[in-house]
Amino acid sequence: MKSPLTVLETHPVQYHAPVYRALAKELGVDVTAVYGSDFSVQGYQDKEFGASFAWDTDLLGGMRSHFIGRVSEGGAANYESVTGRGVASAMQTLAPSVVMALGYAHPFDRAVLKSARQQSIPLLFRGETSDHARQRGLIKTLLRDWMLRALYKRCSGLLYVGERSRAHYRRLGVPDSRLFFSPYCVETTTFQSTDEDRTAMRKPTRQRLGIAEDAIVILYSGKLSERKGVDLLPQAVRLLPSAIQRRAHLLFIGDGALRSALEQECQNAPQVSTTFTGFQNQSALSALYHAADLLVLPSRSMETWGLVVNEALMHGLPCVVSQGVGSQPDLVIPGKTGSVSAGDDAHSLARALNEVMDWFGNEGVPGACRSQVAPYIPRRAAEGIFQAMKSLQLKS
Repeated sequence: MKSPLTVLETHPVQYHAPVYRALAKELGVDVTAVYGSDFSVQGYQDKEFGASFAWDTDLLGGMRSHFIGRVSEGGAANYESVTGRGVASAMQTLAPSVVMALGYAHPFDRAVLKSARQQSIPLLFRGETSDHARQRGLIKTLLRDWMLRALYKRCSGLLYVGERSRAHYRRLGVPDSRLFFSPYCVETTTFQSTDEDRTAMRKPTRQRLGIAEDAIVILYSGKLSERKGVDLLPQAVRLLPSAIQRRAHLLFIGDGALRSALEQECQNAPQVSTTFTGFQNQSALSALYHAADLLVLPSRSMETWGLVVNEALMHGLPCVVSQGVGSQPDLVIPGKTGSVSAGDDAHSLARALNEVMDWFGNEGVPGACRSQVAPYIPRRAAEGIFQAMKSLQLKS
């Protein structure tokens, strides 16, 4: 029996599963998710986080799932070791009416694209696409463009996750008739994100973390790595006006290779007040967001979206992001929901932080932040996929 939609990706992803559930439960689409491995369900070692963990959210409920490999049976134990073996046979067995792929660089993704072509299955594509992710030389840019134009011509529908994604597709000749908005999003029910939640959680969380009640808490959430630009934060805080610098407190959620160096750097004179929580699962995040005053994501490169921006705005926090963060045109509106800094520039980051600190405590800011991110929810992402399927005249 044919499955109207089969989604294939390397492993269950916490931000993707709610979209598939919305397709199945709210829109009635017959969805099957095919995964290369179950390592994210079983727990795994993340290279950039430098820690082992398993997500505490439901990655499989509400849809059918099929695993090509399982860790307990000798399957891939991490993202890097997933291969494309078994993809073609899985697609032949499931006989999908339409396939959705989520990338083209990984061997698993390439096997999906190849098998869809060989088996003449209509293909939807919902990948992390942007022309801003990294700097490339002329030859590499031309080769990439040639390859992607050929890929996109084979796709029946392309799902853009934001404005930079849509601009990328348009630049490579994809007509609007084959473009469908399916925004990058986070599951709203995971969080306690209202003003009432903030009132209840803010003070006790600060007390638990040893953060002063009048501190200006600048939150960073993610991997402590060079590409994320996290090492710019202590430099930027030291460049703030002295009155603000004395109250500034850096709250780091996450782990990674730069943690020891960051701890040492923040201890150097003049000392920067900091708290490091280590990796935190989603169920613990709301209290930490409410303890903060703003989020900063100063990525140097390869930040095609930045879902922590969604999470922060949902909690009413304005965001300071670098120009390299893909969600910036969609979510970070200067003077309203945040500010934008140049990449790899501590002085520019300090200016952006200072700008937000001029107005982050204003009464209407939390509402503006939540309003900006409101369309970026699983239901809206699922609707985009559903519309792409309808354009193929496929029945659920």
